[in-house]
Amino acid sequence: MSLGRTVKLNTGASIPQLGFGTWQAEAGQVEAAVFEALKAGYKHIDLAKVYGNQKEIAQAFKKAFEEIPGLKREDLFIVSKLWNSQHRPEHVAEALDDCLAELGLNYLDLYLVHFPVAFDERGDVHQNLFPLQGDDVKILDDVSIVDTWKAMTKLPKEKARAVGVSNHTREHLQALIDGTGVTPAANQIERHPRLLQPELIKYCAEKGIHITEYSAFGNNMLGEPLLVQHDVVKEVAKKNNATPAQVILAWAQVGGHSVIPKSVTPSRIQENFKEIELSKEDFEKIESIGKKEPRRFNIPYIANKPRWPINIFNEPEEKEAPHKVIV
Repeated sequence: MSLGRTVKLNTGASIPQLGFGTWQAEAGQVEAAVFEALKAGYKHIDLAKVYGNQKEIAQAFKKAFEEIPGLKREDLFIVSKLWNSQHRPEHVAEALDDCLAELGLNYLDLYLVHFPVAFDERGDVHQNLFPLQGDDVKILDDVSIVDTWKAMTKLPKEKARAVGVSNHTREHLQALIDGTGVTPAANQIERHPRLLQPELIKYCAEKGIHITEYSAFGNNMLGEPLLVQHDVVKEVAKKNNATPAQVILAWAQVGGHSVIPKSVTPSRIQENFKEIELSKEDFEKIESIGKKEPRRFNIPYIANKPRWPINIFNEPEEKEAPHKVIV
């Protein structure tokens, strides 16, 4: 059973630390997976326009509210994200409406700017999500992340109870705060035992920005072994009579962060919900992985197809990218 931990956002709302992710959850599987997660007791569900599966997830919500005794919309914490093609300020409010329509919901608990990157789509920005220029996505340099964030801060609270960002660095966050005076409620970032990001974590704590962690088990975009197969993780799991996934999820929540594991396998969905506590010694063992083998997996300039020709994180692999984040 989940330990049921929640933490407070800077808006005063409570967000469950253990959530359920839907990135790379395929059509035909995701409705059953989300229903299974809600049945298991997950309350924090993480979604996004670009995942292309929100209409199917809407069916899972509808079924859950009808079939799971006592479950109501207000029991859940539902997160979704503005996509890169929707960054022009005049499109932000209608993007939220489009998102809510896909999900069959009246409001989101948290709406995030998915990336500090704008795509230059001139037609239907809610359907044409990847405008191309040659083999690359076409980047829009005329709209800054502050322009988009200003529009996010003006969204009606009855439709987006809180607003935040995702994949933003310390510099990006500071630009938003300086440009608007409004601090994002959350920053959803890639974080796992190989990507510790201590400076960003410290900065967000100081500013009252909640951290949600994605790709907690690593990433299968690059064909590398997932972190549940790492020897150190397996050793700590054995010692705690737990699964490697349970160990990573316990590590991820230290410091009051949320984590959003994804699975479409019912047994794993239930297993991940059975939380454990790590000793200080075991926590430090897991931390040691990132100190010895640091690695970011989600770098759109090298990992995504079509390629995004933009330097987001200032990693060595992005140095040749022709565009940079417009602050």
